[in-house]
Amino acid sequence: MSRLAASFGAALLPEEYGGPAPAQIVERVDRYLTRLPTTTRMAMRAGLGSLAATSYLTTGRSLSRLGPDQRDLVLRRVAGLSPDAAAAVEAMKTIVLLANGAETYAGELLSSATRHGAARPDAPLTITPSSESRSVVTADAVVVGSGAGGAMVARTLARSGFDTVVIEEGRRWTVEEFGTTHPIDRYAGLYRGAGATVALGRPSVVLPIGRAVGGTTVVNSGTCYRPPPAVVRRWRDDFGLALADPDRMAERLDDVERTLRVAPVPLQIMGRNGRLLLDGAERLGWRAAPIPRNAPGCEGCCQCAIGCPRNAKFGVHLNALPQACAAGARIISQARVERVLHRHDRARGVRARRPDGTALDILADTVIVAAGATETPGLLRRSGIGAHPRLGRNLALHPATMLAGRFDDDVVAWHGVLQSAAVHEFHESDGVLIEATSTPPGMGSMVFPGYGAELLGWLERAPQIATFGAMVADRGVGSVSAVHGQTLVRYNIARADVAKLMVGMEAMGRLLFAAGAVEVLTGLPGAVTVTSLPALRDALRRSDPKSLHLAAFHPTATAAAGADEQLCPVGATGRLRGVGGVWVADASILPTCPEVNPQLSIMALALGVADQIVDEVA
Repeated sequence: MSRLAASFGAALLPEEYGGPAPAQIVERVDRYLTRLPTTTRMAMRAGLGSLAATSYLTTGRSLSRLGPDQRDLVLRRVAGLSPDAAAAVEAMKTIVLLANGAETYAGELLSSATRHGAARPDAPLTITPSSESRSVVTADAVVVGSGAGGAMVARTLARSGFDTVVIEEGRRWTVEEFGTTHPIDRYAGLYRGAGATVALGRPSVVLPIGRAVGGTTVVNSGTCYRPPPAVVRRWRDDFGLALADPDRMAERLDDVERTLRVAPVPLQIMGRNGRLLLDGAERLGWRAAPIPRNAPGCEGCCQCAIGCPRNAKFGVHLNALPQACAAGARIISQARVERVLHRHDRARGVRARRPDGTALDILADTVIVAAGATETPGLLRRSGIGAHPRLGRNLALHPATMLAGRFDDDVVAWHGVLQSAAVHEFHESDGVLIEATSTPPGMGSMVFPGYGAELLGWLERAPQIATFGAMVADRGVGSVSAVHGQTLVRYNIARADVAKLMVGMEAMGRLLFAAGAVEVLTGLPGAVTVTSLPALRDALRRSDPKSLHLAAFHPTATAAAGADEQLCPVGATGRLRGVGGVWVADASILPTCPEVNPQLSIMALALGVADQIVDEVA
């Protein structure tokens, strides 16, 4: 694939116009490609092969033998064939730009990590890699997954006297590793499928999912919103979710916020990206505020998404998990749970596999599944206890899109907090939450349009770009299934939710222009940049929903909990229907999209599930 990657890289970032040498591109891309799942590598090879064939058919020469302007023309010709062809080119472009950008800014990323000392040391954890664990372990309770939900359940159970084992597919990362490991290796190592998970649809949705001790809390933005009261009431009233009693929910949210040490982003570390959003909102008279986050001691290095190099972002690997271990819990890492063991309709533990394929059994009469909304349904099905027809359905993603604005002076969006301020003006009325959001430097280059000289020009102007994102409260139209043992996510966004995205895109454009942007990057074919609000509205009116660039970070609702046995695979208190001793305590039990970043919602509901387990066993 190296020759094909070199040709595509030379078309995308031509050396003739200041791009890296083809050999450098190959080295950078290969570093990432080798970490990707086989299916993703095969898709990349097929796409590169199609581009090479198109070059031969249309010019009679290979891409590598064309001049830079001719290579650019070939890419544009392929992307112009259809929305699907454009999406395929964009997917390959994303991989190349991610790998190249991570290398370009690696020095800056690593030096900023060491500029300040660690905010706190790594927390003491009682943790054993699966390779060093006995093959049969006994406990009172086993928790599958160490993320937001699993950590809170483990803490409650351990403090209540349960001999508790947490089993985690990922590994533990240390603050030293975050500060010294190449950014692309951090990205590939911290996410399931090296960060290349995609929900298939028209358009497809990029869906990064964390995999580490601490789960996605290790790599999320640290944003900590309480679920809106109307959402909590809907869960209680429409779904009969006993865990969503508003008074008890409020108490548990208080507990979660104390655990995470949640506080608004201080203006002095926010960075100009967030301040521009607040400025634009103020000029428009819109409601906006700094985002509440779990990041005491944050200095704004913008590396949340690849593991905080100072341990400032306070994920559960730094609070709930060490608190669970202090109460006697144990963690076994690097073991993928294959199935829940059960006999006579009663849980008996779990069977996991080590990386070398050998089996590891955790025998326990209480099993709590907290593997996440994309993995929990498959685990229950593999176990023969996932027959409910709604299991794996109802998937909500909280899909997001982005708009960027170019300013006359520098913004340097990555100097500051990754996700720092939010506009709430359209949240209640339209289900649209707008946030000032950036990426680690160089790792968000896919926002820039074009190829060749045009793309290189935008990369050169990257410091002048501000980036805002809009997430929409969506209907649960997606699904999770398995094909040849691999998780397959499908999601075709509902038409009503596309309309919400359009509201969000226009609102982001208004914010950027109000803040002083001289042009806005839309990401839309035919109008990739606009210089006025009427031009943006016209571009949105003409846009094809299949051409939208969507990402999502909040999959929920695939094992919805509630009173209705037909609608909800999980009961109103978190117990899985049809088998005793199995509980679910992760994002999958949220009945609907929570309409905000879901970390607090997941953790509060997990506390409720844990309380139910303790009460039942007692």
